[in-house]
Amino acid sequence: MLPFARVTIIGLGLIGSSIARGVRAAMPTVRVTGYDADPQVRATATRIDLCDDVADSAGAAVIDADLVILCVPVGAMGAVAAEFVDDLPPEAVVSDVGSCKAEVARVLVEALPAAIIVPAHPVAGTERSGPEAGFATLFNKRWCIVTPLEGMPETAATRVATFWQRLGAEVETMAPDHHDRVLAVTSHLPHLIAYTIVGTASDLEEVTSSEVIKYSAGGFRDFTRIAASDPTMWRDVFLTNREAVLEMLQRFSEDLSHLQRAIRWGKGDELFDLFTRTRAIRRSIVEQGQDDAAEDFGRRHD
Repeated sequence: MLPFARVTIIGLGLIGSSIARGVRAAMPTVRVTGYDADPQVRATATRIDLCDDVADSAGAAVIDADLVILCVPVGAMGAVAAEFVDDLPPEAVVSDVGSCKAEVARVLVEALPAAIIVPAHPVAGTERSGPEAGFATLFNKRWCIVTPLEGMPETAATRVATFWQRLGAEVETMAPDHHDRVLAVTSHLPHLIAYTIVGTASDLEEVTSSEVIKYSAGGFRDFTRIAASDPTMWRDVFLTNREAVLEMLQRFSEDLSHLQRAIRWGKGDELFDLFTRTRAIRRSIVEQGQDDAAEDFGRRHD
């Protein structure tokens, strides 16, 4: 039995368009309605037949929905929810895909006080954006973390979990604040580091006569992939999850200082031990199916 018969997706970028494609592939009888605040995105979604219907307002999009998924930057969740509060059916479940959960849950409950709210976070994505960037298999064998709220029906969380499983995801349940601390170190901090390194390299371009970009193989090239992520989304992530990010950033700064001292004083054994431990972590990620073991991250060398 399908968990939902009518799904509305608000925000038709990479994640929203991938959900739409995934629903059509895995649950073809489910009716998908889409909406995006950008008229050009709506036009593109209509042209590529992304959804069964593309509405011209958030209210019109949710009017007969069983499930509403907000696929907008976390900083916009409350404002977008306020656009459709008067049109939301009382039995509809509202969810989202944001990578910050505690603050998103707070603003959604505030904007939709009578709604059934089940926040979620599919831990998947690419550096691309827009309705044409999505693909149906984006969530296959990737984690989706569901963060149920106190006082909400347990059956609603079960239905949301089943929905993501139908899209191919592995589902985990966490408390919203615990989710935010975990993602601060596994996702948010790496993005912050990538933005910083690429920004530093850009500042050095003049000094190095463009050699930073010219010889951007290996590690630096891989950092640029992360740093190419959507700037609006990541600005909102850092501001919304600031406490957890700052906590992890402080820990990282202390570890970096320790590494700096080891290099300065020639403590090769400490460096070797650290690098051995981190190599084992990489192997664990591959073994758990969260990345490919192909050499050079599967890049072609034709």
